[in-house]
Amino acid sequence: MTAPATLPEVAVAAEPPVHKPSLRKRLVPYWLLLPGILWLLVFFVLPMIYQASTSVQTGSLEEGFQVTWHFQTYWDALTEYYPQFLRSLLYAGTATVLCLLLGYPLAYLIAFKAGRWRNLLLVLVIAPFFTSFLIRTLAWKTILADGGPVVEVLNTLHVLDVTSWLGMTEGERVLATPLAVVCGLTYNFLPFMILPLYTSLERIDTRLHEAAGDLYARPSTTFRKVTFPLSMPGVVSGTLLTFIPASGDYVNAELLGSTDTRMIGNVIQSQYLRILDYPTAAALSFILMAIVLIMVTIYIRRAGTEDLV
Repeated sequence: MTAPATLPEVAVAAEPPVHKPSLRKRLVPYWLLLPGILWLLVFFVLPMIYQASTSVQTGSLEEGFQVTWHFQTYWDALTEYYPQFLRSLLYAGTATVLCLLLGYPLAYLIAFKAGRWRNLLLVLVIAPFFTSFLIRTLAWKTILADGGPVVEVLNTLHVLDVTSWLGMTEGERVLATPLAVVCGLTYNFLPFMILPLYTSLERIDTRLHEAAGDLYARPSTTFRKVTFPLSMPGVVSGTLLTFIPASGDYVNAELLGSTDTRMIGNVIQSQYLRILDYPTAAALSFILMAIVLIMVTIYIRRAGTEDLV
């Protein structure tokens, strides 16, 4: 018998050896992160630890403060200054809603309708940053001055009658009222709303709008079903960038408001610089941070998006 024919042997190419990166190369990303980590430790973590220890101290500036784990300071601060907390959240929330209502149409215009004027409009949006925050706020004292043109127009249109009924103004006076504080917050933080909205809207593929039109969708339906849902990351980012700093702001309430419109930021500043009650000031800061953190967490989960711009 003849032996069966065998298949020709197939040459198998040898796999190249896998070279593991050296220890030095593996450590490169960590070395690049080290400056940022050190910055956070020195200017964020350590001050937070120091403030946490200050909030549980007792004593006075003359006698010195000692850590006695006096957590009663938190309860005392919250029960005494809860009106300022509520007022801060109300003013910040109102300013955030106004920024969204004013900023979304402008961001939409820049993203889809501006054409060659887009860069100019973006420069105009960030133009307020070219001047000091303090100067911008002081300018509103002139804009809302008693007997000024703005107040005269609002009075002629009977707008002040409505705002007085809502408790936002007092008679024909706008300065030193809640309306003045909200106007200052809205103006100062409006760019923080517009820029994330523009970035989110600019990423939307315009072919989606064309496809919606081919399906006989009205412009309002296209906006409700396509544009706004796709811009939600910008909405969430803008509202957070507006609400968080506005809730702790004290400059607008100090310059445009009165003792009846003081926000919690004014209380903290007064505790630190005038009353010199450092434990209460630190406790108020941590309470504000906790409240804002809880609200932000709930808001992000309700918004249904974690893809922030």
